[in-house]
Amino acid sequence: MRKSVVVVILAEGFEEIEAFTPIDILRRAGIEVVIAGLEGENITGAHGVKVACDLEISDMDFDMIDGVVLPGGLPGAENLAASYVVLDAIRVLNGKGKLVAAICASPAYVLEKTGILVERSATCYPGCESRFSPEVKFLVQDVVVDGNIITSRGPATAFPFALALVEYLAGKEKRDELAKGMLWTK
Repeated sequence: MRKSVVVVILAEGFEEIEAFTPIDILRRAGIEVVIAGLEGENITGAHGVKVACDLEISDMDFDMIDGVVLPGGLPGAENLAASYVVLDAIRVLNGKGKLVAAICASPAYVLEKTGILVERSATCYPGCESRFSPEVKFLVQDVVVDGNIITSRGPATAFPFALALVEYLAGKEKRDELAKGMLWTK
């Protein structure tokens, strides 16, 4: 069986917790994670953490990807939303029923811009929901799973968000095993 492959796209000003928590937990689950930089292979987060990415997004082969994860943070989410490569990749992956996951500001800034949230449920960072069109069902929940789209609220929800990604890609048993091993009791 082929190992699932997920790309985490980092843009200047990304929220570090929202990127590193899913990267770490997905890798613990045996899922291959590719870290792609939006504009180069060296990206700096919102709090000054510098990351050497695996590759630049323009070098990414999205045909080999099972899902995409978009951290939030500002201006990170704004930078993702300004990229036609990112927006097109999201639309293509969603059209194939692949995982599309976003946290914090990214559901409202990035996913909303693609149109994939129409008649779907989603959440985002408090205050960003005003960016959602009336066709999006906004929920005040830590993590919202609506088919292949998974959204979450912010830094403190990065852990349950990452576990939801594991459950989607590797099953509830793997999710529960990891949660127990990392002492997650919620």
